[in-house]
Amino acid sequence: MSTNKPLPTPTEISAPYWNGLKEGRLTLPHCKSCGHWIFFPRRHCDKCWSQDLEWKEVKGTGTLYTYTLTRVPTLPDFADEMPQKMAVVELDEGVRINTTLIGVDESEIKVGMRVKPVFDTVKSDGAALLRFTAADKDIASRIDSTPAALAAAAEAAADTVPVAAKRQVRCDDEAAMKALVSDTFSPWSNQIVVDQALIDEFAGLSGDDYWIHTDPERARKQSPFGGTIAHGALVQVLQSRLRIPLEFEVVGFNNMVNYGSDRLRFPAPVPAGSRIHARSRVKSVEKLPKGMQLTMEIVTHVVGSERPSVINDLVILYM
Repeated sequence: MSTNKPLPTPTEISAPYWNGLKEGRLTLPHCKSCGHWIFFPRRHCDKCWSQDLEWKEVKGTGTLYTYTLTRVPTLPDFADEMPQKMAVVELDEGVRINTTLIGVDESEIKVGMRVKPVFDTVKSDGAALLRFTAADKDIASRIDSTPAALAAAAEAAADTVPVAAKRQVRCDDEAAMKALVSDTFSPWSNQIVVDQALIDEFAGLSGDDYWIHTDPERARKQSPFGGTIAHGALVQVLQSRLRIPLEFEVVGFNNMVNYGSDRLRFPAPVPAGSRIHARSRVKSVEKLPKGMQLTMEIVTHVVGSERPSVINDLVILYM
């Protein structure tokens, strides 16, 4: 997830609710005068108007009141969550809470189904959101969805996939090299988190400290992206850290020269905190007097986004 995703801002009235979520507890205002449970948090009971309230912990179990599926992200930052399973849950105490469902397939969702809470840490400072899942699902009550945790989980999953032996292709075999040209992209690479610290480090090295990259507060107010974004050049450079699983290996050369790029485009932003990954395809192969020239199209995406953030036609000469 991106750290630019809008999150609720705790107020004096609602702070006990958000602090409880950080600790893996669901607390609600309870009226001491009439016993009514209250949500959203407020200073008075919406039934008897008493201001004699207390915060009490509840189990968080309930039923699914209604839901909808969203397949188009409202912001690029939400691309990694598509489709979102937006829901309203009615707790056993009678209050209704807007939330999202996790750990359930679309075909399993039924209005009236029993649900239970999942406390989802979404920021490194411990900020958490309340999600729900089906009551019969074996899902931990506390999960970590910070960008770093999600990237680490993806890395660990990739490490468990057996690595197939790569097909070796000699660079001086023109027919075999040209047979690598394809319209089909490779599988996805590992994932990298492009956080604000990395963006700031690149700004210091490059001298490009424009506020849209380095000033989160101003970017939240003035940027059309709702927060800071990574430099396009930074995302391009990070392609070197993305291990794209190619099924072939070019061999038989004495030297390999990176000639640069035939095309370099930045079609979509990378919000601070996003996870990125890449895939590639061989776009063209040409025999030259100096050797065999291969053009590799590498596309880098924010995880979950169909639109690439970087398109790089990398030109390599094998000699």
